This record gives sequence, structure tokens and C-alpha cells, in this order.
Amino acid sequence: MTTTAQTPREALGLEEHKSSHDISPGEISIGVIIGRTSEFFDFFVYAIASVLVFPSVIFPNVDPLTGTLYSFGIFALAFIARPFGSIAFMALDRAAGRGVKLTVALFLLGGSTAAIAFVPTYETIGSNAAVLLAIFRLLQGFALGGTWDGLASLLALNAPEGKRGWYAMIPQIGAPFGLLIASLLFAYMIAELPAADFLDWGWRYPFFVALAINVVALFARLRMVVTPEFENLFESRDLQPEPVAEMLSNNWRTVVAGALAPLASFALFHMVSVFPLSWTFLFTREEPTHFLLLESAAAAVGLVAVIFSGVLADKLGRRTLLGSCSVAIAIFAILAPLALNAGAGGESLFLFIGFALLGLAFGQSSGVVASGFTPEHRYTGSALTSDLAWLVGAGFAPLLALALATHFGLWASGAYLLSGAVATLIALWWNKTLASKN
Repeated sequence: MTTTAQTPREALGLEEHKSSHDISPGEISIGVIIGRTSEFFDFFVYAIASVLVFPSVIFPNVDPLTGTLYSFGIFALAFIARPFGSIAFMALDRAAGRGVKLTVALFLLGGSTAAIAFVPTYETIGSNAAVLLAIFRLLQGFALGGTWDGLASLLALNAPEGKRGWYAMIPQIGAPFGLLIASLLFAYMIAELPAADFLDWGWRYPFFVALAINVVALFARLRMVVTPEFENLFESRDLQPEPVAEMLSNNWRTVVAGALAPLASFALFHMVSVFPLSWTFLFTREEPTHFLLLESAAAAVGLVAVIFSGVLADKLGRRTLLGSCSVAIAIFAILAPLALNAGAGGESLFLFIGFALLGLAFGQSSGVVASGFTPEHRYTGSALTSDLAWLVGAGFAPLLALALATHFGLWASGAYLLSGAVATLIALWWNKTLASKN
């Protein structure tokens, strides 16, 4: 009796079905949420370690503030590498297909994340520890550029009429989920381990968890994006990769406007998550466990606000919602940073109000990035525009906010956030059609 070897598609259970079925927005939503949660978990694991771990184990030769600034400098490298990753992986997508691109990108992302767990300390290899950390951080960012699977764009294009704001917020749910899991995991490790054990080996465990989550996310997304039904849907919606130069030649204004439009929410993203953790850890006596738990509760508020943004966007219009949120963020930027020095009550006020505003604004940011592109340019254009928006709006936010606050006072960090709100308002004014398609 003869047998035939299974193809990779068959091994994953992705063989051709005898009958196809229509893909519902709900099915697409599952893949989007899984993918975004895994990416943001990776993001927050590194961000938290940049404050609580790396200044002590990678930069112990300098004072804690300088060590944290150095850590934030390496943190920004991923955002610099990400657009280059998008360009390279788009070429791989065109040559080998979406499934191959996603597999390579997620294994590179998971591998580089797990590799950080094995980085020796400064005491072992000196400054080479920082060099290794920087290399793996660059690889993380490069890999993130390849994790764009187009599901968010597919979801937006298949959303029912009058529900596009609702479906635009679904990809953003992954951010508060990722923060919740990362914060609670670090809080548990810190609470259960002596400080010496945590800095010796305990901090490495969340990076192994990130690898496991990436593997699960990979198979969950592959079982969707490379099935015949999804491949046909991508093709019917013109969601295919194209050369970046070709896309930019006709859409550079859309890319610039799309990169500027979400800056208020992207800057606020780090101002209420990474920056306050560094400030309280460096300049107060508050235990990091307490702050991480408080931040987790605030992230839950942000999750509710993200969901509510979908309702508001469909009723008011996405452009109106984003403009209103930008004005509110501008007011928050002027008044709220001072609350960080106002004790436990002020800190709670800062976090809960900040995450509520973040959820409302960030909930529609993916729709802002994608809505200006026609379908044939949306796959490549959305990926690159999102990369640039994160680079400009968020990549250097923790570094600049901490540096400004320590040199000039907390009001200066608010000025940085204010600039993001102003940029969003200018972008919405410049291109009035952007984010108004609902």
C-alpha cells in the first residue's frame, strides 16, 4: 500500500475543502485579536523590562536614571527597524506568499524575543551585553514589519455598512489585552521572588512566555490567512502586496497624513504606560508591583473605552471623534502630568483618565491609517503608514518624555504629548477625507 507525504498545507489542516463558505467579519476578528495581542504582549514585556530590569543588569555602571535613558534608547531601535522590515517582507510576500512571510516573521520575532532572555549581564561580558540587547531589539522591530497579515484591512473592507467604526476598533483590543497580561505576569514574578532572584533569572521568564504566545498566534493566523476562502477574499478585495516605491509614487500624501493623524493616541500610548512606570520607579518609593497592578486596572478601563469608541465612531463619525479626542488629549497633556507628583490619588487619576482617553482615540487609529487608501494600495500602504506613525509618535516617547521631565519638570513631558495632539488636528484638517469614511 502506498502513501503520499503530506504537504505543509495538509500538515496544518489547511487542505482544500470540498465546499467553501463565506468569510464573516467575526471570523476575521478572531485572527486580528489573536495577532495583535501577541504583538503587544511582546511590546510590553520589553517595555517593562526596560524600566525594571535592564538599567540594573545591562547598565549597572551608570546611575539608574542614565541606565533607564540608555534602555529607552535601545527600546526605540525596534521602531526604526520596523519600516525596513515591512519593505523586505513585502518583497517576500510577493515572491513566496503571505503564509511564508508570516511564518518567517513570527519565528524571527519569537526567536529574537526569546534570545533576549539569554542575554548575559554586564557583570559577565561588560558592554557587549548592551550590544547584544540592541541587536535583538533591532531584529524584533524588523520582524514586526513582517507580521502585517492584512486581516485588519480585510476586516474594515468587509464590515457591514454603518458598523465600520465598530469593526475598526477590533484590532486595537489587542493593546490593552497585551498590557494586562504583561503587567500581571511581571507583578506576579516580582511579588513571588526575592529581588536578587528576579534580577538574576525571574525577569527572563516573560520573554519565554512571549515565544510560546507567538507560536500559538502563528498557527492560529496561518489556519486563516492561507486557507482558500481567505486567499480568494484577499484577491477579490485587491489586498495584495505591491512594491513600496510604486505605492508611494501615487500615495505619498496619504502616507504622510495617515502617519500624522494618529500621533495624539500613539504618543499618549506610551505616556500612560511606559513613562509613568519609569517616573514612579525612579523618583518615588512606590513598589513596582503596586504600580503594575494599578496600571492593569487602568488598562481594563482602556479596553472598555476602545470598545465604546466603535459605538461613538459610528454615531458621530470617526473624524469628529478623533478631533474631539485630540482636543481632550491636549488638555490632558497640559494638566495631567503634574498629577504624577500628587501622591496615590493623583497617580490613579492620571492613569484612569489617560487610559480612558487612550481607548477612545486609539480605538479608531487603525481606521485612520487605512481609510485613506483605495483597496489596491491598502495592504502595503497601511503597513508602511502604521510603521511610520509608530516611529514618529511613539518610538522615542519614553526617552524624550523622561529626559524632558527630569531636566525641566513634568510639565515638559506634557508639552511633548501636546505636540502629538496638535499634529493629529493638523493632519485631520489637511486631509478632511481621512478617517471620515464610516
